Amino acid sequence: MDIAHGLAFYALAGLTALSALFVVTLRNIFHAVLALVLSFIGVAGLYVTLNAGFLAAVQVLIYAGAIAVLTLFAVFLTRNAMTQGNPPGRLHASAVIAAGLVFLAMAYVFTSTAWPRGEGEPYGPGTLAAALFTTFVFPFELASVVLLVAMIGAIVIARE
Repeated sequence: MDIAHGLAFYALAGLTALSALFVVTLRNIFHAVLALVLSFIGVAGLYVTLNAGFLAAVQVLIYAGAIAVLTLFAVFLTRNAMTQGNPPGRLHASAVIAAGLVFLAMAYVFTSTAWPRGEGEPYGPGTLAAALFTTFVFPFELASVVLLVAMIGAIVIARE
C-alpha cells in the first residue's frame, strides 16, 4: 500500500506540474484555462494523498469549480479574446529570469530552513469549523463580500 501511495503522489505531482506548465505556455487562453482546471484537480488529488480530504473538497469546489468557471466566463465575455489569443510579450526574457530567481530563492529557503516536526494531534474538521465561524467569521464574510463585488463588477464591465 505504501508504494502505491507514493506512486499516486508522484503521478499527481507530475500531472499538476505538467498542466501548470501548459497554463503558462499555451497560446490559446481557453486551452490554458482548461489546463488550469486540470492543475487544480491535480492539487486536490495531492491533498487526498496527504489525508487532507477537507482541503481536497475545498480545492475542487472553490478552485476547480468556481474560479475556473468564472475565468471561463471572463474569457467568453471579453471581446476578441478567443480570436486574438495571447499576444507575444516583449518582456519574455525578463519574465523567465525573474521566475528563475524566484525559484532559486524558494529552493534556498526550502533547503536551508530547519522545518519543525508537527507533534500532537492535528486539527480536525470540527476545530476548523469552530474557528471559521467564531474567531474568523468577520474575515470570512469580508472575503465573500469582496468576491461578490468583483463578480458584479465583472458582469457590469462585460455588459458595456
